[in-house]
Amino acid sequence: MAKLTVDTATINYPLFNQAGEEVSYVRLKSEVFAVEVNNQVMFDAVQTYLSNRRQATAKTKSRHEVSGGGKKPWRQKGTGRARAGSSRSPIWVGGGVVHTPDGNQNYKIKQNRKEHALALKSALTLHRERGSLIIVDDLKEVKKTKEAIAFLNAIKADGKVLLVTEDSHDTHLAVRNLGYVKFVTYTNVSVYDLLHADCVVFSKQALKDLEGGIK
Repeated sequence: MAKLTVDTATINYPLFNQAGEEVSYVRLKSEVFAVEVNNQVMFDAVQTYLSNRRQATAKTKSRHEVSGGGKKPWRQKGTGRARAGSSRSPIWVGGGVVHTPDGNQNYKIKQNRKEHALALKSALTLHRERGSLIIVDDLKEVKKTKEAIAFLNAIKADGKVLLVTEDSHDTHLAVRNLGYVKFVTYTNVSVYDLLHADCVVFSKQALKDLEGGIK
């Protein structure tokens, strides 16, 4: 890999073609790809992503929702047993449940927009520093799974790969059967996906679009 040059404004980063050959370089903004990594905002971003993805589907029936139990099990006095008004009491087998999910839980949390932007910049900076950021000139010619495998091998994209393009073209179909590859467009890149990936592959256009959209 070519030696990176960094100044106060831009970083010259290698650009590869689909054959894995270095053909040129891309100028990356230092304020996006060379920031001071903030672990806390990245943690908060991951927590926000996972919480907002969570569905409130867990539910149990409370006492008033369990069917039956309308008749008093036995008379109030004289049996020697404890008083009982319904067989659907929470202390009975088959009765209602208390203090459990009711299906109306709200797990949504928010993160400040500037903090989220810093989290994205921190994650991108980590990949640049590790050398696990790979930029290719174009991906539109990768249309079949065997072509996608050959392409990933050529650019030495190992482990779990996050593949980012400017739009959802045929490359999405080419990698959908590869369990170690996740395909997203630049508008859907999350901090979670960046940190979860061992290697991030950007098309040149997608990288520039993402870079320009982070404020």
